[in-house]
Amino acid sequence: MASKNEKQVIGNLKLRIPGGKATAGPPVGSTLGQWGLNMMDFINPFNEATKDFMGKNVIVHIKVYDDRSFDWVCLGQPVDDLIREAIKIQKGSGKPNLDKVGKITRAQLEEIANKKMAQLNAVDLDGAVKIVAGTARSMGVEVEG
Repeated sequence: MASKNEKQVIGNLKLRIPGGKATAGPPVGSTLGQWGLNMMDFINPFNEATKDFMGKNVIVHIKVYDDRSFDWVCLGQPVDDLIREAIKIQKGSGKPNLDKVGKITRAQLEEIANKKMAQLNAVDLDGAVKIVAGTARSMGVEVEG
């Protein structure tokens, strides 16, 4: 139970937004508006913090508190986007068990795993590589080595 001076979390939002390009329109405006939050208090700091990811999708987790304040954390690019970028494909396979769309090497998997290590539920790099490889397989990408 929360103490009297501690804020209570009333919402956990997860958004996928182009880095450096958040606007008051959907999906940001409509989502934050539902919770009664000031959009510009999120949009300006977000665009400043994610200008290195300009145009690439990033995942953001926003915690909404009962006093209409909020915190947010940017988790960087999603793993599937990093895989598509690494092997230069537009999208994954609609039938990943039948139709293969590309191949990814162990070195590429390790590079992606290193970028995402903080967000992955893995103890070491080898475990993180297995998680990324699983995502690649589910997209119809063959894993080499």
